[in-house]
Amino acid sequence: MMLNAFFAFTKSGIARCSAELPIFGHTCPSTLTHWQAKTARLHGDEFDMRFLRVYGRVLGLLGRDIRVAGFLAFANLIVAGLQFLDPVLFGHVVNLLSRSGTMEPATMWHEAAVLLGIWVGIGLAGILGNIFVSLQTERLAHKHRITSMGKYFQHVLALPLSFHGNTHSGRLIKQMLAGTDGLFGTWLVFFRDQLSTILSAAVLLPLTLFLNWRLSLVLIALVAIFLMFTAIVVRKTETAQRRVEGLNSSLAGTAQDALANVMVVQSFTRLSAEGRLFGDIANQVIRHQFPVLNWWALVNVMTRASSTLAVITIVVVGTWLHINGMASVGEIVSFMGLAMLLIGRLETAASFVSSLFFKLPALEDFFAVLDARSSVPEKDDARTLWAPRGEVRFEDVSFAYPNGGGPVLRDVNFDAKPGTSVALVGQTGAGKSTAMSLLQRLWDPTSGRITIDGQDLRDITLDSLRSNIGMVFQESLLFNRTIRENLMVGRPDATDEELERACRMADAHEFIIRQADGYDTMIGERGATLSGGQRQRLAIARALLKDPPILILDEATSALDAATEAKVSRALKALMAGRTTFIIAHRLSTVRDADEILVFDEGRIVEQGTFNGLLAKGGRFADLVHTQLAPAAPQLVAAE
Repeated sequence: MMLNAFFAFTKSGIARCSAELPIFGHTCPSTLTHWQAKTARLHGDEFDMRFLRVYGRVLGLLGRDIRVAGFLAFANLIVAGLQFLDPVLFGHVVNLLSRSGTMEPATMWHEAAVLLGIWVGIGLAGILGNIFVSLQTERLAHKHRITSMGKYFQHVLALPLSFHGNTHSGRLIKQMLAGTDGLFGTWLVFFRDQLSTILSAAVLLPLTLFLNWRLSLVLIALVAIFLMFTAIVVRKTETAQRRVEGLNSSLAGTAQDALANVMVVQSFTRLSAEGRLFGDIANQVIRHQFPVLNWWALVNVMTRASSTLAVITIVVVGTWLHINGMASVGEIVSFMGLAMLLIGRLETAASFVSSLFFKLPALEDFFAVLDARSSVPEKDDARTLWAPRGEVRFEDVSFAYPNGGGPVLRDVNFDAKPGTSVALVGQTGAGKSTAMSLLQRLWDPTSGRITIDGQDLRDITLDSLRSNIGMVFQESLLFNRTIRENLMVGRPDATDEELERACRMADAHEFIIRQADGYDTMIGERGATLSGGQRQRLAIARALLKDPPILILDEATSALDAATEAKVSRALKALMAGRTTFIIAHRLSTVRDADEILVFDEGRIVEQGTFNGLLAKGGRFADLVHTQLAPAAPQLVAAE
């Protein structure tokens, strides 16, 4: 019962943390509001079990070093025992002094020297023990913080684009930092400071029964009252505090939403409106927080007074016991010291465990990401793709997203011969990009299959599949690194000669050597120091250097002006030579030279053929051409 009370008491710090730092620790509102909604449905023991499961997993992350943690637990027990001996030895010194009038001076000094020698030895052992525990704990916590961060980072990078499309990158970074900071703080403070406190309360407190069982019962009763009083307040304020935490999440979410869209806020003159919205939620936080704070103000006063009250109680009861010959003066002094030690330690332990509750949402989010599984799991016996030709076949492929809705692709069949260019056209939402996502195995077909050189994509490893496919996106995705490092992303072992040859083919070498540091020039976040055409030519050079047999061009020139598009188009022709190329395009003028055009409509291929053949047919493709290029359509046909 006492331990349950202590467990409930430790939730108290949540209110104090929230009151002092209303926003700190909260990330994406959708994340914490979701956590808040879940915890609102949990009560008492069920929530406590959730707490224990999460922090059991935190300890489980130590892996093989759990043996080091066990050794630290043993060292903490020794340290706690040494600290426990301090007030006991002090009591013995007091007893010795109280008997000094009836002792020979030499005997008294001899016994005093022995006691002081033992006390000094115990003090030095305690100092050395604390140094050892602190050093090992620091190393353990720092090592596993970096290990956990690396594990999270690699796991997130391996998750499919379907996951990243639904998750904000800033939120993932925040979850990584908040989660690993929570892990680090838990390991560090628990093994360095609080484990000895728990051992003192759970193991050493009952041992006081052997010193003086009457005073020991008084001490145990005082600790129990201290915990039970706070537990009552926790139960009274738990629901209200959950409401406050929900409002804190909304407050953080409102701030994040406005800051993420600061251009919209300024362009639409919403400075005052956003400020009022933030202020309204802040006022609700204050209004709901104050009643909780009233209770915790009382607890704070009682906590600060508890040591004094405990000492007074020990003195009063001890005096009565001493008068009746049931306790010595030294025992009374020892129990006074033990009371101050235990109450003080329980207060710090309460603050620690309350911080664990405060970290719980961040740790749950961290583990939720680690538990996320790929929508395209790799078979245990998956083979490496061998694609010397690059022939791609879609065989009765249909697909619908798992979250519901109708089919996105229906019975798609086509055969892309090696070295040919295939254009995918159609209205937005017709299924073009989805088909190419399936080719990269970002999703698996609901039915049918996709093969490359006769090999089913589901039977080959993801790394080997994607290493054989090159991508040039509409928006050039570049790292905040040097030009050289960006180019070598797909092929780290490329030589300088291969690098330069790829850049010359992409019409990029000339502008690169004009940069301040040539190929070693930093290009800023997303290539901010380069023009759109320069970024796109770097992306083409990167694909050339990778030298894949299959290429996907996703609106590669749609964002460029006419002059820049001409330069990029020349680079694209060099890139496409000898490769099976898929071109996703809305601007139909860019697909005129494709070997084959697939016209998508509502997830089906409704027409298939060459540009002029489809135009002459007068079907769906001709309608699209006439819509976009009405004045130029007759000339396009005549040009042939």
